[in-house]
Amino acid sequence: MYRLVASDMDETFLDDDHLIPQANIDALRRMRELGVLFVPSSGRPYQSIMSNFADIDQSLLEGSYVISYNGGFINRYGDPEPVLSTTMDRASVEFLYRYGVEHRIAMHIYTPSGKIFTQFLPPEEARYVRNITGVIELEDSVDSLDFVGDEDLVKILYMNSDFDVVKRLGAELRPKLDPRLVDITYSSQRYVEFVPAGVNKGTGLLHLAELLGIDAADTIGVGDSANDQAMIEMAGLGVGVANVTDDVRPLCDLVLDTTGRDGAFPELVRRVIEPEHRL
Repeated sequence: MYRLVASDMDETFLDDDHLIPQANIDALRRMRELGVLFVPSSGRPYQSIMSNFADIDQSLLEGSYVISYNGGFINRYGDPEPVLSTTMDRASVEFLYRYGVEHRIAMHIYTPSGKIFTQFLPPEEARYVRNITGVIELEDSVDSLDFVGDEDLVKILYMNSDFDVVKRLGAELRPKLDPRLVDITYSSQRYVEFVPAGVNKGTGLLHLAELLGIDAADTIGVGDSANDQAMIEMAGLGVGVANVTDDVRPLCDLVLDTTGRDGAFPELVRRVIEPEHRL
């Protein structure tokens, strides 16, 4: 019987304004009634994820956890101190940041404290991140990582609205990076993400399941894009929302008929979770 649902946030659990559709809030309430734990799982920081839930009934997630930074961090819901954390090799981030500055690539740089530094963002991306907690825009003239001081770094990503350009960036940079230190993934049809080797939402889910004494077979992973792939594959049931990307769709055990922006979780509850509890 499924006991834990781990879900991606952007394009999966949230609408286009980074808000939780009312349908999904209703689904959270039903999952809570059925004793199923809902776990947000995102590439964003814990603090940013928490801001998405600030206006809902906090009892709906009481006793739950948050998987952030693509599986690199795990926090108890409501506790900013992580129970698991993984940071990135500094020299690798230095190289990627210098490369981004040299080529004036739109970038997001993430720190454990929840800051998301951005640079060279086109207007549409600047508008998109405006409602995300923790975003700090850098001047174009900044050309070193001095702005983070001694703080560790969690990941860096490049953005381009042309996904073919993004995939070429990933392919070009892969041989320049040590695979023992850095993994590459893609998200939202516009990001290439550079993360610590071995870190992904799937390993984050398995770490959490082990911590809670839940069999991986009793977990559900829900997502929409490549950075959700490991979570979808490693969960007991891998689920894609209707807008799941073509590369991830064949890997899903189930693809819902509802898009993330329209609130897909009542359909998940109705089709998967409630039938199990009627047995």
